This record gives sequence, structure tokens and C-alpha cells, in this order.
Amino acid sequence: MSIQESHWTSSMASASAVATSGNGRDMGDGPRSTPLRVDAQRNLEHVLRAAREVFGELGYGAPMEDVARRARVGVGTVYRRFPSKDVLVRRIAEEETSRLTDQARSALGQEDEPWSALSRFLRTSVASGAGRLLPPQVLRVGVADEVAGVRDDEARVPQQRQAAPAGPELRLVEQRSAPAEESAADDPGAVALLEVVGRLVERARAAGELRADVTVSDVLLVIATAAPSLPDAAQQAAASSRLLDILLEGLRSRPSS
Repeated sequence: MSIQESHWTSSMASASAVATSGNGRDMGDGPRSTPLRVDAQRNLEHVLRAAREVFGELGYGAPMEDVARRARVGVGTVYRRFPSKDVLVRRIAEEETSRLTDQARSALGQEDEPWSALSRFLRTSVASGAGRLLPPQVLRVGVADEVAGVRDDEARVPQQRQAAPAGPELRLVEQRSAPAEESAADDPGAVALLEVVGRLVERARAAGELRADVTVSDVLLVIATAAPSLPDAAQQAAASSRLLDILLEGLRSRPSS
């Protein structure tokens, strides 16, 4: 298990309880009874932006001190808004999952051609860097688990079958080899993301423009893979664009010769 996944496991176990501690005061996730002062709101925005950058570069195992340093605030300021790292991790992951979902819906609504919609979603998502911040459960590509009796075609997250006329069927299968970890089915935000990306995938497949073996998980892995973190912004953008072009070619269906 990677450092990021290990930390995510502990985050999911404690974030909800921590977020509501402190006699109902807002701890980063819940509603506030009074609006933030201007300086407090500015600090919160700095912390969230820094957290996205740091976690995007180093993974969710990065320490809070790195977030504070990037935000140019004291670590105490970070902990006043997010009393544990678990709460901050959950906040960032939920926001990035929601961002990807919105991008997928936008692509569905604005592109009539199935391949154009899918490729637009991929390009927009890679450019935003959100793929580096997705929670691990939505990036799991199932591997055959002989001990648990899970077939390879059942273990994919999500499983896609041939679509009925009413639309694609998405079935989320929990990874039985790691029962302590949260599955995508336990996270409403992840479910929404998988559903809308599933529609993009199914449309492109039905049009004969997407390889038949490509799943939603494959598409999300492309987003995560094609968003490298490089020190130079121009170099990063060029590398992402080049890598995505290659990956898109790999996803496309080719007519049989």
C-alpha cells in the first residue's frame, strides 16, 4: 500500500468525527454560525490552495508543515481551520472529485460528438491537475483476487456491461482484499463522478470510437497519469499535452484491417 493510500485509510476513519468536534464550531467541513473575518477568509483560501499544490506534488502523505509553509502562514493557523490533517485531506479530495464531476457534465452537455466529449473531459481535467488529488478508491482497477473468489471482470471499479437501451449499468465492487479501506460505493461524490464518466465512456464506445475493453477506471487513470508535477509550469503543460495525446490514441478504437 502506498503512503497516500495508507494515509487516506486513516483519514476516512476519523475525518467525520473530527469535523464536527469543538461544540459545533466550523472545523473545515461543516457550516459556520458566523461569517469569517476578511483576514481569516484570506488565510483559509491560502491554506486550501497550498494544500492542493502540496498534496498534488507529494501525495496525501505530505505533512501539514509543508502546507503551512507553502501558504506562508504558521502551522497553528492551519490547525485552527483544520484541527487534523484528516479533515484537510478529505476537504481537498472532495473538492477535486466534485470538480471532475462538473467537468464531465460540462463535456456531456456541450459536445454532441461522443469522442469529442470524452477527449474534452480528459483535456480539461488533466489541465486542471485534479487527477493528482483523486482519492485512491476511484482509481482502483480491480485485479483478480483468487482467494476471495473475485473474477477479474468483476473486480473492476466500476464494472461496465453492455448498455441496455435505457443507459449504461455501473456496478461498484468493493475491494475485498482491503476491507478496512473505503470503497467508491461508500462515497456519494465518487459515485456521482463514476456515473457521469460512465456515460461519457458508454457513448464513445457505442459510437465505435472507443476500444471495447476501456473502462471508467481506465479513463480516470489517464487523468491521473497525464498530469505530471514538474517545477516549470510551461514544461509541465507541454509534457501533459504530449502525454495525453499519446494516451488518447491508445484509447481510440481502430477499424479492423
